[in-house]
Amino acid sequence: MGRGRQKAKHTKIARELKAYSPSLNTSALERELAHPTDEDAYVDKWADDYADEDEDELEKA
Repeated sequence: MGRGRQKAKHTKIARELKAYSPSLNTSALERELAHPTDEDAYVDKWADDYADEDEDELEKA
């Protein structure tokens, strides 16, 4: 493809992207960005399966 055709294609794509405006679902965005009210969201679900490194060192000593 020659440079002229390539530039024309890029220009066409740039215009389409500039004109593209997707609909914004504000309620879904609010839910995603909101602070979690459930404190369990920060609990490490794997904590009970693995011992802490500090505990291992204490048991060896």
